[in-house]
Amino acid sequence: MNPSTLIGMVAGIAMLAIVLVFAAEEPTAFLNLPGLAIVLGGTLAATFISYPLREVVRVFGLFRTVLRNERLYTQRDIEELIQISRLWMQGDVRAVEQALKRVNNPFLRTGVQLVIDLTPEEDILDLLQWRISRLRAREHAEAQLFRVMAAFAPAFGMIGTLVGLINLMFVLEDGDLAVIGPHMAVALMTTFYGILLANLVFKPVAVKLERRTEQRVVLMNMILQGISMMCEKRSPALMRETLRSFMAHYEDEIDDTGAAKPGVRRPAAGGATRRG
Repeated sequence: MNPSTLIGMVAGIAMLAIVLVFAAEEPTAFLNLPGLAIVLGGTLAATFISYPLREVVRVFGLFRTVLRNERLYTQRDIEELIQISRLWMQGDVRAVEQALKRVNNPFLRTGVQLVIDLTPEEDILDLLQWRISRLRAREHAEAQLFRVMAAFAPAFGMIGTLVGLINLMFVLEDGDLAVIGPHMAVALMTTFYGILLANLVFKPVAVKLERRTEQRVVLMNMILQGISMMCEKRSPALMRETLRSFMAHYEDEIDDTGAAKPGVRRPAAGGATRRG
C-alpha cells in the first residue's frame, strides 16, 4: 500500500475516533445509515448522470490505484535508453532490437522502435508529445471525476438535512425538547457525512491522481529528451548526464530545500528541443 495513503487513512480514522470518544455525548448518534445512504446514493446517482458508464465504473479501479504503492522506475529507464543508444551508435541494429524486447516501458519502446525504423525526428517527437498530451488529458478527466463527486456530496448532505428538518416540523408542535433534539441531530448528520466524504475521500483522491499524472508526465518528457538525443546520435555519456540533470531539475522545481549547483546548465522540463 502507498505509505502516504496509509498514513492519511490511519490519521483520519484516529481523528474521528478521538472526536467521537472524547467530544461526543453519544457516539452512536453519529451513525445514521439513512443519512449516509442519501449522501452516497445521491452522489453516485448524480455522477452516473454526469459521466458515461464506462468512466464511472473506473472509480473503483482508481481507488485501487491510489492505495497501491506505484513506483516509477526512472533510473532503470535511463540505463535502458543509454544502453540502446550505445548499441545504436555502433550500428548494431539487431542488438538494438534484442535489447528493445527487454524494455518494459511502452513509451520508451515506441520511441526507440521509431528511431530504428528511421522515422524523421520531427515526426517521432510529434507522436510522443501527442501521447503525453493524451495521457495528461485522460488522467486529468479521471481526477476531475472525483472533484465532481466532492462537489456533489455536500449538496446531497444538505438535501438530507432538509428532509430531516421537514420531518422535524411535524414534532415541533409538541414542544418536547427530548423529541426535537434527536430529530435535529439526525437532520444535521447528512451534512456531516457530505462534508466528511468530500474532504477526506474524494478531494484527496483527486489530488493524489493529479500528482501521479505529474510524475508520469515528467518521466515521459525525460524519455522524450533521450529519444531526441538518440536521433541525433549524441554521446551516451552526455545522454546520461543530461537525463540525470533533467530529473534533478524537476526535483529542484518541487523541493527548494536543496539549491542547484551554480554553473550547471540543466535542460528545461517541457520536452526536447528541436533543431531547425
